[in-house]
Amino acid sequence: MENVDKRDRPFTPIQKNSSSDNLVFRMKNEMRSIKYKPVDYQQLHALTEAKKLAAASTELKIRKAAQTSKISKEQMLVRQHRQVWWQEHQRLAEVRCKMESEIKSFLNEENIGDECLSELIQFEQELSEQWCLYVKNVINPVQQLRADLKYRQHDITQCSRSPTELNSVKVLEEVLGHYSEERSNLLSVLPMELETLACPYPDLKSSIFNEFYNFTEKYQKKLQDFDLQLEDIYRNFLLSEEDHWIYQAVLGQYPGDLCGRRTLCLDMLQRYFPHKSRHALVEHEKYCDQYHFAREQRRILISNWNKNRRDFIQKAVLTLAEACAAHETESALAKDRKQQQELCADLKAKVRCFAEGIPVFAWVFI
Repeated sequence: MENVDKRDRPFTPIQKNSSSDNLVFRMKNEMRSIKYKPVDYQQLHALTEAKKLAAASTELKIRKAAQTSKISKEQMLVRQHRQVWWQEHQRLAEVRCKMESEIKSFLNEENIGDECLSELIQFEQELSEQWCLYVKNVINPVQQLRADLKYRQHDITQCSRSPTELNSVKVLEEVLGHYSEERSNLLSVLPMELETLACPYPDLKSSIFNEFYNFTEKYQKKLQDFDLQLEDIYRNFLLSEEDHWIYQAVLGQYPGDLCGRRTLCLDMLQRYFPHKSRHALVEHEKYCDQYHFAREQRRILISNWNKNRRDFIQKAVLTLAEACAAHETESALAKDRKQQQELCADLKAKVRCFAEGIPVFAWVFI
């Protein structure tokens, strides 16, 4: 019964004091306890300020280290650029000296005379003076203006291509299309070596021509695919025609086996094109690599076509020569057979004359 009565009793929740009440109760009753110590806010404030100063000092050291690293990296890149361009300058100077020596030796060999040489030297001095004046009055102001414009347009991004660039792209596409069509037509032209050859068997010559056209059609299809691929890649170029020429000229100054060549090229390109981001230059580099790879594959295709075309012509000429030789042999055999038949008929007539008793002098009239 007791158990039943307990189950029948109503549920009465046990009420507990909140954490704030407990804290108040403990503070009232244990104010003098050793667990709680008075807070020194001035000391905490001093510690906080010391931590802030230490953090600021550490941040300043990190910034200085990053700036120093950036400056040292920039100086290293400049030294590498200077070394490459100095080597290029030496190479061009050597080429110039070689050309000048060849010109002088040519003048001495041809016995043109000291008078003509002195006139040329005088003319060279006049051109040099005019060039210095031109650099002073035109080139230097233009370069200064260009530097100012680059500085002002450093933070301006290029949104779209100019109409001139679009027109140049359109013209280049038309030229590529015309060149591709011309190349395809050249591939389908029948070689003169085969066209001028005589063959006694028309069916054989016709089959050789058909084989040549079928053989050419496969290469035409592959060549057209490469041309379309080149046009598609060129449309994706992120630089104008003039900027792309500068891009290629910059890449040409750095040897392919140079250590860190790609880093140096991208750094120099960013100096030439400050309005272009590194990502845009990397994308243009990717499209250029694709374009050069497709052009190389196209060149290999045409080289293979020329080789296979020569082999095909040689085999066709040899086949036609063998056919002509066989035809001549057959003609000779047919002629010999006819002569043998005529000789046999002659002999039979003589035998018949012997049998009939006709005199020998009468054989001529038989």
